[in-house]
Amino acid sequence: MMTRLRLQAMAAAMAMAFILSGSLPAISQTAATPAAAAPSQAAVAPSAAVAPSIVAPEKARKAAPAPRTGGSGHVYLLRGLLNVFSLGMDDLAAKLQARGVSASVYNHAEWQSLADEIAAKYKAGKHGTVILIGHSLGADAVMIMAEYLGKKGVPVALVVPFDGTGSYAASSNVASVMNLTQRDYAYMKRGSGFRGQLQNIDVSKDSSIDHITIDKSARLHNMVVGRVLGLLGRGGGAPKPANTSASAASTSGAAAATPAPSAAAAAPATAAAAPKAQ
Repeated sequence: MMTRLRLQAMAAAMAMAFILSGSLPAISQTAATPAAAAPSQAAVAPSAAVAPSIVAPEKARKAAPAPRTGGSGHVYLLRGLLNVFSLGMDDLAAKLQARGVSASVYNHAEWQSLADEIAAKYKAGKHGTVILIGHSLGADAVMIMAEYLGKKGVPVALVVPFDGTGSYAASSNVASVMNLTQRDYAYMKRGSGFRGQLQNIDVSKDSSIDHITIDKSARLHNMVVGRVLGLLGRGGGAPKPANTSASAASTSGAAAATPAPSAAAAAPATAAAAPKAQ
């Protein structure tokens, strides 16, 4: 009995010694440290998880073709049906890029979102001259897109349809239309307020050109590149429609400079119905 009491007394004395020396609080703090550290580690984890999603879009933006700012301008080329029958637009874009012109290719179905992007950049003072080129349904789309840009106050320096599927009216914000076609029902016409240059260049007498090959014609590419370079002040000039009949290649009006934004605000003529299937 006495031994048990002595042992209990010794245990109580040792516990008191630990408390007085601070050893027990130290042990409690050590045990609590991992729990306290856990929130910090959890806070780091979300940042690590977010990092890849932040980097990836940035890389995508750098890889995507972006319009140049200022007066250098940008050429937008639109392909036709199924995005596979108008690869001449890609070839033409490469030729323009080789001459130092900023150019990019899209599907005709993207015309409205593309126009909204152009309008936003133009209003922010971050977009220069706008040039639109398209083949087949892409040709229809660039005419409609030009009118849409007019409603947003954006002038269009040049529209080049390659064999559209119908006739469309040039809107008042467009300075020049060079329509390349091999069917007379796809001639473009003057819309309300249009004061620019309008050309309907009929190449139907050229046996090497049809609806599928017109966008790939080296001769027509040279004409377009020359016109674009002339507009951007890099040489070139108005096209000379060689090997086309005099009656088929018609020019209406004198060449006009890019209209001021105020002119673009005028109500554009209503374009024809939405693009028809090829």
